[in-house]
Amino acid sequence: MTGPTDPKAQQLQAMVQLLDQTGQVARVADRSDLVDRLEAAKTRVTDPRLRVVIVGALKQGKSQLVNSLLGVQVCSVGDDETTAVITVIQYGPQASAELVLEAGPEAEPLRVPLPLDEVVGITPDTPRAEGRRVLRVEVSVPSPVLAEGLVLVDTPGVGGKGNPYAASTLNLLPTADAVLWVCDASQEYTEPEVRFVRQVLGICPSVACVVTKTDLYPDWRAVVGADHEHLQRGRLAVPLLPVSSLLREHAVRLGDESLNAESGFLDLFAFLRASVANSDVNTRKSVALDVEAVADHVALGLTTELATLRDPDRAAQRIGDLERTRVVAEQLQRKSSLWQQTLADGIADLATDIDHDLRDRLRRVTREAEAAVDEGDPEKEWTELGAWLEDQIATAVGDNFVWAHERSVWLAQKVAEHFADAGAVDLPHVDGSGAESDSVHLAHLADLEAGRVGITQKVLIGMRGSYGGVLMFGLVTTLMGMALVNPISLGAGVLLGTKAYREDKANRVERRRIEAKNAIRRYTDEVSFQVNKESKDRLRLVQRALRDHFQSVAEQTLRSLSESVRAAQEAVALDAQDREARMSQIDRQLQVLGEMKHYAMQIGSVELPAAPTAVAR
Repeated sequence: MTGPTDPKAQQLQAMVQLLDQTGQVARVADRSDLVDRLEAAKTRVTDPRLRVVIVGALKQGKSQLVNSLLGVQVCSVGDDETTAVITVIQYGPQASAELVLEAGPEAEPLRVPLPLDEVVGITPDTPRAEGRRVLRVEVSVPSPVLAEGLVLVDTPGVGGKGNPYAASTLNLLPTADAVLWVCDASQEYTEPEVRFVRQVLGICPSVACVVTKTDLYPDWRAVVGADHEHLQRGRLAVPLLPVSSLLREHAVRLGDESLNAESGFLDLFAFLRASVANSDVNTRKSVALDVEAVADHVALGLTTELATLRDPDRAAQRIGDLERTRVVAEQLQRKSSLWQQTLADGIADLATDIDHDLRDRLRRVTREAEAAVDEGDPEKEWTELGAWLEDQIATAVGDNFVWAHERSVWLAQKVAEHFADAGAVDLPHVDGSGAESDSVHLAHLADLEAGRVGITQKVLIGMRGSYGGVLMFGLVTTLMGMALVNPISLGAGVLLGTKAYREDKANRVERRRIEAKNAIRRYTDEVSFQVNKESKDRLRLVQRALRDHFQSVAEQTLRSLSESVRAAQEAVALDAQDREARMSQIDRQLQVLGEMKHYAMQIGSVELPAAPTAVAR
């Protein structure tokens, strides 16, 4: 736990103090909208939890890694047990667990208390769900590791060696502050695994590759070296952390520091601390932007009023300038404003582009799969072809998701350009995954019917083909005085029977090829249908987030200009004595706002300066 003398706690207290004092200034100015903005910023500051998502294939040691990190058995571990649903582990003064269930399209998720001894064995079909879809399991434990603000998300292992990744994994990453990608030391990275790391970096820049089970494989150093070379060739600047969860558990139990260092977990904790520090920097930047923006909004009315008080003769000109600026702000607020048109057109174009990109990727994969089917008998290679196809489909869906995320961020920047005249505008966190959209349910490739023919069937096929040859050549040879069944007719029967068997075999192979191609097309069509639905849902969330954010910016700007016009008009009516008193009061308020803005500019430094204490009224 952090103590009162912890620098991080002191910095947190200083930021909260600054937000409170800025909020007090906004209240004095009767700006409830700005107060709400600062309260939201305060909520983010006082709850700076770092969400670390742990992903990887089946049986790679993800759950054991989580247990070793926390020193508590909270995730399923064993040869026959795996994490079946998303498990969120966070800090709590007492150990507890809840099962989060889907309640309905618009309803809040339903939370069901869950005994701790049932957490490790929970499945999507648990009777406690009563038929509802299980969204996740939330576990609270009093772990010192989590007390620093970490939230660990253990994801279900997906696929096998042929298909280690799924779109559901990438769908979680926009909400992640850091990602631990787990793969054991049994073999070096494959090409699909390197591609997956690149996809993850496209969504979350804070990624570490964790190589587990180093205690089981004597050649783990060679494997880690090969993994490092693969990452270098792919130009992926990602830390590679070999660890042994078993050694870590022994070290914790025995209190052995040297064994703990040998386990590799010290480097893992260093990465998590660096991620926390990076999150702190981002939080400070966000707080600084909020404080500066609020100070500018409040100062706009004060500076206009002060200029009018000092030079009443030019009041009409200033009010006219403000009125013209307010007209521009009103245009930003209207539903027909340019930024809303840019947002609507951008979302429509983005939806079309994403759908076209997905279909193009899937068609290329389909063509490659069909070409592979035409090269041989699909029955013999169906398992391998299916594993390859599912891996390629997952990669295509992942690339499409990453590209859509990048385009959403670009769209947010384009919309923000319309507010350039209103000052610095912060961009909302573009997260289209949704709190409950935890998985994309992809179809599986259908099995191909066995085309094997037994000995009896082979004989019957040959006999049907040879019958005509024996009869035809037998009748011809009877004209020569030979018997119906003779060596010539028998030879002809064997030749025609062999030819019939080969033609039947070729026909059966061709039918299997047609069946295989149909199965591939059905599979890719189902994937396209499911992913397209998820993409549209994701874009709707992005559109709503951008709309609400920039609508709030437009409303704040308009209100600031309206307040400035009102203040200037009221200042003209003041007499000389009241004018002097009001100018003195405004000078004090502007001085305080200047101190707050100066402090906000320094808020990104390692050591925060002392926050201003006076608030002018």
